[in-house]
Order: sequence, then structure tokens, then C-alpha cells
Amino acid sequence: MNAIGPIIATRVRNALSVDVEDWFQVGAFEKVIDKADWEHLAPRVERNTDAVLALFAESGVKATFFTLGWVAKRNPALVRRIVAAGHEIASHGWDHRRVFTLTPGQFRADLKQARIAIEDAAGTAVTGYRAPSFSIDQRTPWAHAELAAAGYRYSSSVAPIAHDHYGWPEAPRFAYRPLEGADLIELPITIARFAGRDMATGGGFFRLFPGAITGWAIDRVNVETARPAVFYFHPWEIDPEQPRVAKAPLKSKLRHYSRLGAMAGKLRHLIAAHLWDRVDAVVACEAARLP
Repeated sequence: MNAIGPIIATRVRNALSVDVEDWFQVGAFEKVIDKADWEHLAPRVERNTDAVLALFAESGVKATFFTLGWVAKRNPALVRRIVAAGHEIASHGWDHRRVFTLTPGQFRADLKQARIAIEDAAGTAVTGYRAPSFSIDQRTPWAHAELAAAGYRYSSSVAPIAHDHYGWPEAPRFAYRPLEGADLIELPITIARFAGRDMATGGGFFRLFPGAITGWAIDRVNVETARPAVFYFHPWEIDPEQPRVAKAPLKSKLRHYSRLGAMAGKLRHLIAAHLWDRVDAVVACEAARLP
């Protein structure tokens, strides 16, 4: 059998998640697009997220939408549509600042500002958090304590991988309690080793590489460990017509714009091949098996 040959999957429900941010708010462009200019750029997050909602409705799945507070404040009707469709709304921070660039006090303020905006729009409590660019790592030993103190039930903010933009290779690969005596659970994104290389099962990795690799990785996790995989993507990844940032570095452009037109079809195929649920539901199942 080859490296991505068939695996008989168990019936494990995997976590399906969307990081809701606009095309100009991504980490790849943070050094070439000033936040002061965001208000003057053409927004596409509402149309793209509505397209994701339609895709999920067509596929009959529920997911978690980790949403920037900045986006929720400007698009409250979109947030209400997410909730009305039965999906979980969760926090992605206020304006996509990486956690390791903040002090504990700044992180606390960021969490509060984002939560107020999201909960005001959604009319429901926010108990889940995902750090922008998976930026909770060895540089932020205080971050989980701040999340617990703020009343979050879970975080999905750690990427146990070495990457030039993020990563904490030494972190656990499955759900764990990062704080002794606290109920907070960290649910890392799923990492699979393929051809001697660690790869995330979402975002640009999924878009740029054959979808069969991600499908194989999810099946492998489900079968070999009986644990759920965590998959993520962004609404801008299904939008091949988004504006081009000419001044961005070539590497960033290649990562951001490649295979945007193929993404929706790949998503439909992946979703059809596995069982999915909201992140909060997956966390509840994982909590039951943790000490």
C-alpha cells in the first residue's frame, strides 16, 4: 500500500472550523497592509462567509466559526446568520494580532474587546477561542491562564509543528489540559507526517497539496488513535476574485493566491468523506476522556 492508500476509517466525528477574517487581514500581508487602511479596503468577508454557509448547508454539516471581533462589529447580521444556521460562533481575537506580540495585559484587553463585539452580534455566549496564526506557543506561557480566567472553555490555538510563521513542535498533538486544576482544554490542530514532512490538515496546506493527503491524514488519526482530527480554512480561500496585493513578497503571494479556484470543490469532497461536528461538541467528547 502506498503512503496515501486506502484506510478503513472509524466513525469518529472530526472538528470542522472556519477562521473568519477578510483577505486583507491575513498574517501573510501584515507587514504590507496597515491596519489603519482596513476601513478603506473593499470587504469580501460577508459574501465569502455566506458562500461557506451555503456549502455547509448543502453538505449538511455544522462547524465552528472563529471570528475576528473587528469583523463581527461590522457584520452583525452575518454573525446572526452563522448562529441561526446552527453553527458555533467563537473568538479569533480582535484584529488578528499574534498573541506572542502582546503582553498579558494587552492579550486580556484583546480578548475582552473581541468577546463583547461577537456576543453583542450573536446574542449568545462565546466559550471558544483560536489565536490568530496559531500564535500560542512557548513564548506565551501565560496565555492559557488568561483564557481560563476569562471563562473560556476551550482553545484551539496550538500548532504542534515547526513553521516559519507559527508552531510549537513540542506541544501535545491531541486534546490536553494546559493548566493544572483548571477545566480549560487545548485542542491543537491536526498535524500529519507525510514523506518525512510534518503538515497541517487545513488552510494553505490543504489548498496547495493534493486533497488526498489530508483525507489520508484524517483517516489515519481516526483509525490509529480513535481521536478526532481538527480541520480549518478561511472564507477568503474560496474567493479567486479577491484583490491582489502587488507589494506583498513573492512567497506570500504564492501561498495566498495559489489554487483558490480549486478550494470549494476540494472542500466538498473532503466533507463528504468524513464525519464532522462543531469544535465545542468535539471538545466535550475529548473532555470526557481526559483526567
